[in-house]
Amino acid sequence: MNWKKVGIVINHEYMTRVRKKSFILTTLITPLALGLLIVVPTLIMVFTGQEDQKVKVIDESGIVAPYFENSEHTTYVMGEPGETAEALKDHFDELDYYAIVGISPLDEKGDVSVVSYSKEPLNMDIKNAINRTVNKAVETRKLARYDIVDLDSILADVKTDIKVNSMTITNDGDAKEDSVEIYMVLSYVMSFLIYMFVFIFGSMVMRSVIDEKSSRVVEVIVSSVKSVELMMGKIIGVALVALTQFFIWIALTLVIVFAVQTVAGPKLMQNMGGMTEMVAMTGADGNIGPEDMAAMIEQAGADSDAAGMVKILAQVKSLDWGMIIGCFLIYFLLGYLLYASMFAAIGAAVDNEADTSQLQLPVTIPLIIGLFIMLQTFQHPSSPLSVWASIIPWTSPMVMLARVPFGVVPAWQLILSIVLLIITFLATAWLSAKIYRIGILTYGKKSTFKDLLKWMKLKD
Repeated sequence: MNWKKVGIVINHEYMTRVRKKSFILTTLITPLALGLLIVVPTLIMVFTGQEDQKVKVIDESGIVAPYFENSEHTTYVMGEPGETAEALKDHFDELDYYAIVGISPLDEKGDVSVVSYSKEPLNMDIKNAINRTVNKAVETRKLARYDIVDLDSILADVKTDIKVNSMTITNDGDAKEDSVEIYMVLSYVMSFLIYMFVFIFGSMVMRSVIDEKSSRVVEVIVSSVKSVELMMGKIIGVALVALTQFFIWIALTLVIVFAVQTVAGPKLMQNMGGMTEMVAMTGADGNIGPEDMAAMIEQAGADSDAAGMVKILAQVKSLDWGMIIGCFLIYFLLGYLLYASMFAAIGAAVDNEADTSQLQLPVTIPLIIGLFIMLQTFQHPSSPLSVWASIIPWTSPMVMLARVPFGVVPAWQLILSIVLLIITFLATAWLSAKIYRIGILTYGKKSTFKDLLKWMKLKD
C-alpha cells in the first residue's frame, strides 16, 4: 500500500468536508445546544424568581387549619366562620388569591376531602404542601384516639432517614465514597455518543463512496490510486473530520459553560447558601480531601442542597478522567474504523443509497445489540453478559465504556478487548477491501450477500 497516495486521499477527504457549510454550522450549533442543555437549568434556578402567592383555606373540619405554615413565597389565609369554598369560587375574580382550598367536615372514618379552585393549574409545590398538611392533621387526630402518652416525642424518636454511604475499596486498600448515579449517567452518555458517532460518520463514508461511484468519478481516481488505498484514505480522512469536530465541540462547550458560570456564578453561589466560602476550603490544587468535604458539609448543613452539591463535586473530581477520556478516544477510533470499513464496502457494492438497506443489516444489528446491552450494563457492570459483550469486538465500543466509569474492569479484560478490536478491524478491513476493489467498478446490478461472499473469495 502506498501511504503517500493514501495521505493525498486523506487530505482531500478532510479538506473537502471541513470546508462545507454544513460542517461549520453543525460544529458551531451543536456545542451551543449542549452548552444550553447544561446551563439552562442553572440559569432557571438563578434568575427565575417565584412569585408570592396567597391561598385562602376554608377548613370545615376544624382540625387542619392549625397545621398550615406559611413558606417563603406562600401565605395561607384562614377563612372566616360561615365562608364556604363554593361561595368564594363564584367571586374568585374579585378576590386577591392564587387559589381557594376547601376542606370538608370529618366523615364517619375521620377523613376529609379537599378541593381547590384556581385560575390556572395548581402549582405542584403548593399542591404537595396542602397534601402533606392535610394528611398530617388527619393522621395526628386518628393517632390521638389511642390516647398514647407523649405521642409527639415517640413519633419524633422513631422517625428515621438512614442513607447508605456507598464506599469502594481501592487497590491500595483504602475506601472512597462513590456515587452509582454519577457512574450510570456518565456510562450512558459515553456509550450513546459512541453509538451515535460510529453510525453517523460510518454512514458518511458509505455515502461518499456511493456519490463518487454514481458520478463515475471513481473510475478516474482508481486509474492512479489503488482501490484499497482509496478506501483507507476515505476512512481515515472522515475519522480526522470526526475528531476535529469532536474536539471543537468540547472546547466550545467548555467556553460556553464557563462564560455562563462567570456571569451567573456569584448569584448561584449566594442562592446555594455560601458555596463560595465552602469552595475556598479546597486545597491549592483544587482537590477536595475528606477533611475538606467534611468541613464544607458541616458548614452547609448535612441535609442541605449545598451539601449535596459538595458531595457530587467531590465524587466527580475523584473519577479517573485520564482513564475515562483515554478509553473513550480509543474505543471511538477503533469502533469507527471497524464499522466504517464495513460501511465503505456496502457503499462500493451498490449504485445508490436506496439499495443499502438490506446490506446494512449485518452492520446495524451488532450496533443496536450493543446499545441494548449497554442499557443493562450501567446497572450491572460486572454481570457475565456485560463482561463478554465488552470483550466481543462488535459490541465492545459501547459496552466497555458503560463499565469503565465504575472502575470494575480488570486490566486484562481491557487489554484483551482492545487487542481483539484491533485484530477484528484489520481482518474486516482486508475483507472489505476485497469487496471494495470489485464493487467500486460494478454497475447496473443490485449486489446480494452471495455476490459479496464471492468477491471476498477472489484472489488479489
